Amino acid sequence: MKTTETKARAGEGVSGAPAEEVKSALQGFLSEFKGFQDDMTTRLKQQEDRLTMLDRKSVTAGRPALSTAADLVLPHQKAFGAYLRTGDDDALRGLVLEGKALNTQVNADGGFLVDPQTSDRIRGVLKSTSSIRSIANVVNVEATSFDVLVDHTDLGSGWATETAALTETGTPQIDRISIPLHELSAMPKASQRLLDDSAFDVEGWLAERIADKFARAEAGAFVSGDGIDKPKGFLAHSKVANNVWAWGSLGYVATGAAGDFAATNASDAIIDLVYALNAEYRANAAFVMNSKTAGAVRKMKDADGRFLWSDGLQAGEPARLMGYAVLVAEDMPDIAADAHAIAFGDFHNGYTVAERPDLRVLRDPFSAKPHVLFYASKRVGGDVSDFAAIKLLKFAVS
Repeated sequence: MKTTETKARAGEGVSGAPAEEVKSALQGFLSEFKGFQDDMTTRLKQQEDRLTMLDRKSVTAGRPALSTAADLVLPHQKAFGAYLRTGDDDALRGLVLEGKALNTQVNADGGFLVDPQTSDRIRGVLKSTSSIRSIANVVNVEATSFDVLVDHTDLGSGWATETAALTETGTPQIDRISIPLHELSAMPKASQRLLDDSAFDVEGWLAERIADKFARAEAGAFVSGDGIDKPKGFLAHSKVANNVWAWGSLGYVATGAAGDFAATNASDAIIDLVYALNAEYRANAAFVMNSKTAGAVRKMKDADGRFLWSDGLQAGEPARLMGYAVLVAEDMPDIAADAHAIAFGDFHNGYTVAERPDLRVLRDPFSAKPHVLFYASKRVGGDVSDFAAIKLLKFAVS
């Protein structure tokens, strides 16, 4: 009897283990099924939301053509447009957009940095204008000024013999040229009714107006700005005859006639100007003059009757004078007595434009009602960074 009971009890212990395993597996299956059921419910909800959104878009698609473009605009563009039209910055507050050279965000006082697409359009217009910017060295800075360190002196040297004592030679001197950044601003306006029209390209209009204002202001300052609350132009520096040139001034070559080229061999002044520049600068040099001066120079011929001027062979290629590119900048002075109407030099080394990459726009709907003013500003500076890299042609006897 004891043997039979023992076997029965032993059998119960063995059969209990599989039962626990089956129970555990069933609980795991039920748990996974519950998770699968919740996941399917979530997906169905998302699908329902998508269908609802598609229904809304299909309704929007049936509206007149003036409204359909809004669905194709990126969120930051819609937010930017809403701010310009109505001053509503709620959408902008939720956006922090990082562009290639700037950020778009709302400041505490209601200003913001312009969105990347608009900023790129403005920058493109600035580069396409006839400005020193297109041939100068342009740097982006985050500080209030940009310092250029220039080593313009020579290192002394001498011949040495085997037994003679060495003597001390000259030590080069380094100059620091500081280019402060100044604020350039523009304030175009538009009527509120015009802004309310959804077919009006408010971003394109703002970019065009600001770019035109900034381009004209910059171009003039880079040539003749006095450096007071604006960049210092290269013509604002002191000018001396090239044979007595010293660092800190620009050297010039005279034409030999007051207010004109010389009566005979007029083109000799152009040749003298080219070779007044050292050879290391001539490789990347360019002429700068305005349209009236270019018209006079274009008629010049060499001794064999060939024109010194040649037009670009392809669209966008600059005209050339004696093989060097010509930048026609209308802010250069006209030919007149003692005028420095032509510049020649390596402006990439000779002139530096420093600017901050951000463009600030403030919307003012109150000061000029019923118009809305847009106050745009940027920080930019410029100055000569190498006085040996630029030479001038003076229309004078000497």
